[in-house]
Amino acid sequence: MKKMKKLLAAVLAVMVVTAGVAVAGTLDEIAKRGKLRVGMEPAYMPFELTNQKGEIIGFDVDMAKRMAKAMGVELELVSTAWDGIIPALLTDKFDVIMSGMTLTQERNMSINFASPYIEIGQTVLVSNKIAGEVKSYKDLNDPKYTVASKLGTTGEQATKRLIPNAKYISFETEQEGVMEVVNGKIDAFVYDKPYNVVAVGQRGEGKVTHLEEPFTFEPLAWGIRKGDPDFLNWLNNFMYQVKNDGTYDKIYQKWFQDDAWLKEIQ
Repeated sequence: MKKMKKLLAAVLAVMVVTAGVAVAGTLDEIAKRGKLRVGMEPAYMPFELTNQKGEIIGFDVDMAKRMAKAMGVELELVSTAWDGIIPALLTDKFDVIMSGMTLTQERNMSINFASPYIEIGQTVLVSNKIAGEVKSYKDLNDPKYTVASKLGTTGEQATKRLIPNAKYISFETEQEGVMEVVNGKIDAFVYDKPYNVVAVGQRGEGKVTHLEEPFTFEPLAWGIRKGDPDFLNWLNNFMYQVKNDGTYDKIYQKWFQDDAWLKEIQ
């Protein structure tokens, strides 16, 4: 009986410690350090990019600033390469991914996502030399065409899945892919619509044709580590607040309906 009581006491002690760990989640850590750490790759216009001063700006940045203000803490932006952004989150290099990440079931196996904050889809930038014969992404499904996207993105996945017969190549950055189409070295570049819209105005005017009707459905969301319901609840409530008090609309208009910010990067 004494052994049983000791065993029960030990189990209860473990439960208390475990409960303490669960309670002391990301929100508590953020409050303790006085800083919200946000991971992003600043190469995805207009969500996150670097201006002429070397500062990271964009839609997600403005949302992160608002988030840190609501928490009453400072904001730290952690620039991270895209192919390592999920591993960096899982090893506690930052608290949340805010980098225009598409919520996919594959990614959801390793991290949790807050409620989506915007819905986008893949579109195609087509070289003007073939624009007359390509009216849809389906027309590119031919071995005679070379189609590209960015490595490790949903654009790459969509191209391989829906345009399987085309010759596919990948690039490390979006800019490389766009410039290859602009210079006529490849036939098409598949990527997220918001980025393609800006890229046409910035580099491709009169040189590429934008097939702007999205051919995929992609909700973008913020990613966090699994097992933290309090942080997930906070993020969802924050999104509900800003989408109903005008904050979200103001930031959206600045980055998606106005092009004044382009002057900061030109």
